[in-house]
Amino acid sequence: MSRTVLVTGASAGIGKALARVYATEGWDLILTARRIEPLEALAQELRRTGRAVHVLPQDLADPAAPERLQAEVEARGLSVDGLINNAGFSRVTGFLHTDLQAHRDMLQVMLTAPVVLSRLFLPGMVDRGFGRVLNVASLAGQMPATGGDTLYGPIKSFLIKASQGLHLETLGTGVHVTVLNPGYTLTEFHDVNGSRDQVSRAYPKWMWMDAERVARIGHQACEANRPSVTPGAMNNVMAGLARFLPDGMALKMTANHARRLARL
Repeated sequence: MSRTVLVTGASAGIGKALARVYATEGWDLILTARRIEPLEALAQELRRTGRAVHVLPQDLADPAAPERLQAEVEARGLSVDGLINNAGFSRVTGFLHTDLQAHRDMLQVMLTAPVVLSRLFLPGMVDRGFGRVLNVASLAGQMPATGGDTLYGPIKSFLIKASQGLHLETLGTGVHVTVLNPGYTLTEFHDVNGSRDQVSRAYPKWMWMDAERVARIGHQACEANRPSVTPGAMNNVMAGLARFLPDGMALKMTANHARRLARL
């Protein structure tokens, strides 16, 4: 019996890598993001693996997009057995220098949309006794907030906590809920938000992980029904330091991080 996974933010980065991993693991796919061209290119690639791939572009900055997505899934006679909440959004111009609409869009895409999509599709998974939800958060969600990208870390912290709650709520139902917390990962993300040069200068190559490896770790953790996974030994060290250091020291550590990225 084939299973179908819905991947948001599938046009690039970790979302694209996760789509490839799930295809190799025998899943059919529903791909969504704002840009249809990269979705179609990925769909053509994945169809060569023999999987059914559906392209349903939506802009999750629109509050009505999750319901439209659900309606289109149902109209095509599909069921969602897996949900990967990966859609991203970032501004590194500082809170006061970013316009209010961009803040609204960021909250909608990264915080509200994963909640709504989970609420729309989780009941069907529970009813069928099978489901997988993989929420892509960030190492930033385990650290004090970073100035210059002020909302990003707190949003990811919310996603981590919400995922843990959903993990507990769905235990014993056949549904697995896992949150994936990548550190620096080689994707297009930093090109899109304009920070590629800064992050490349600030951190050595050995701190970066390959997107395919991160995606594989996330898939394996979700299959094992682990509530949370942070790929990479150094990322776990950093998360541990942030957890156990006094608040003032941890905040100073992230302030130094922001300065290396020329955000403070």
